[in-house]
Amino acid sequence: MGKMIKDYRADFPILQTTINGEPLTYLDSAATSQKPQAVIDAITAYYTTSNANVHRGVYTLAAQATDQYEAVRDQVATFIHAPQRESVFFTRSTTESLNWVVQTYGEQFIEAGDEIVLTAMEHHSNLVPWQQLAQRKHAKLRYIQLLPDGQLDMADANQKITAKTKLVAVAQTSNVLGVTNPIKQLAALAHQHRAVIMVDGAQAVAHQPVDVQAMDVDFYAFSGHKMLGPTGVGVLYGKLALLEQLTPAQFGGEMIDNVDWQTTTFAAIPQRFEAGTPNISGVIGLGAAITYLQQVGWSAIQTQEKTLTTQLLTGLAAMDGVTVYGPLDANFHGPVVAFNVAGVHPHDVATGLDMDGIEVRAGHHCAQPLMQVLNVESTVRASLMFYNTSAEIDRLLTTLAAVKEFFQG
Repeated sequence: MGKMIKDYRADFPILQTTINGEPLTYLDSAATSQKPQAVIDAITAYYTTSNANVHRGVYTLAAQATDQYEAVRDQVATFIHAPQRESVFFTRSTTESLNWVVQTYGEQFIEAGDEIVLTAMEHHSNLVPWQQLAQRKHAKLRYIQLLPDGQLDMADANQKITAKTKLVAVAQTSNVLGVTNPIKQLAALAHQHRAVIMVDGAQAVAHQPVDVQAMDVDFYAFSGHKMLGPTGVGVLYGKLALLEQLTPAQFGGEMIDNVDWQTTTFAAIPQRFEAGTPNISGVIGLGAAITYLQQVGWSAIQTQEKTLTTQLLTGLAAMDGVTVYGPLDANFHGPVVAFNVAGVHPHDVATGLDMDGIEVRAGHHCAQPLMQVLNVESTVRASLMFYNTSAEIDRLLTTLAAVKEFFQG
């Protein structure tokens, strides 16, 4: 018989530790997920047995390292249903992937008077780079607004995406509201107006199957560290026909074909876009994380996370003076729940919870324009993953009630 969902928790060494003398209850997976032993072991094994630079050496160790590194490219392509391996390349993070699109596609194709359409729920990483580009290029930013429950207003999307739109940049899942946006619909709308669509998938890839072809996205970015992998490795997928039109954002080693005194020709895609020595161990760790996620399986992951999200939303809704942001129905609310306690600063709530070993995030969550929409400075955010338990949600709710009583009297 296979492992039960609760059995996977034992694979995460950090979850067996204590904080302030209490068992660690880690509820900040949207910031970074914890890592299973299999990922830690894969990184250690690379440095112990296979450490060499990739793509350069003809000796055995270099060939082994290159084979392992390139095998993960195949793995990622399969994981997100990319049509070919060449359309996937590695970066440092979602943020670097998004900036890369700004520095290549944005610099080459966005002109004065063009419009870039974002949503009111974007993370700063998918907002500030576009804002800077728009200022340089004299382009215009437009924002699709939200419905009262935090979901995207598709009627407004139809108004904002027009013949002037050059690019639509949107998060697949919000890191504050937990809502997942209708990417396929937005892509169709963008393409109808001959615009391209860039999707920030950072909060989606660990929680639901991703199919870049079915959604018909032009660019798709995500990070390894939010999906059980190590920090310092990200992915950018782009449609090959688009990538072929782009000048690299960085130049140097690994990405060249031939260098002369005055001219250089570039390597084929994807090497063309991976200047310098990549984060080889990080890529190998990402491969191990994908393997692990697939072993757990989407059905088990989604069932567990929906159960826990429902428990948390129900518990918070039952508490007086607690405001939850985003839909209260777990069918529309992923495992990221932002809330506030009336009269208590989010940092005080988070500090009170931390005294009991319960780790949540408090702040603006790199989404300050969204905070303006919600009419708050900051929120408390509890973000879950399949390795969390029902008992941990109970602990959060019980301790939250005590923190609330302490501050409110």
